Amino acid sequence: MTMRKIFLAILLIAGTFGFANAQINHQHALGLRLGDNANFGTEISYQYTLTPMTRLEADLGVRSGNSWNSWAITGVHQWVWHIDGGFNWYAGAGAGIGSWSYRNNYTDYGDSGLFLTIAGTAGIEYNFEIPLQVAIDTRPQIGFINPQGDNLNFDLALSVRYCF
Repeated sequence: MTMRKIFLAILLIAGTFGFANAQINHQHALGLRLGDNANFGTEISYQYTLTPMTRLEADLGVRSGNSWNSWAITGVHQWVWHIDGGFNWYAGAGAGIGSWSYRNNYTDYGDSGLFLTIAGTAGIEYNFEIPLQVAIDTRPQIGFINPQGDNLNFDLALSVRYCF
């Protein structure tokens, strides 16, 4: 019952802010997303504006170590609502795909796989007068095919992007 009330409250807040007129002032943004992201750490992040209130974001993360390698790309469709000045908040949904491989050099054991995730996103951003955007967001992801580790990852990140 409590989750239902929280969900309804989020819908009410989103509906209230939905009447505000957001204006995404750039067509493209490219930069870095620095966070946990299921152990991917830093990602290359790209945003493409679809309408004055919506955009697509794609993030690519790559990791490697002595005995393992992995990569993942996550894409989300975001709705953007204006708060004040250069501040906006946004929320969206999407999916991700990636691959991992592991090799234990001592036992000659190896394994690899492909994984798929469903992702959501919610955050706040500030667009400076110069072509720079800074954002803080969260991106929960649920692995539903061959996930690495936990099925649920709750990613918190800081993004810095050049807007053009």
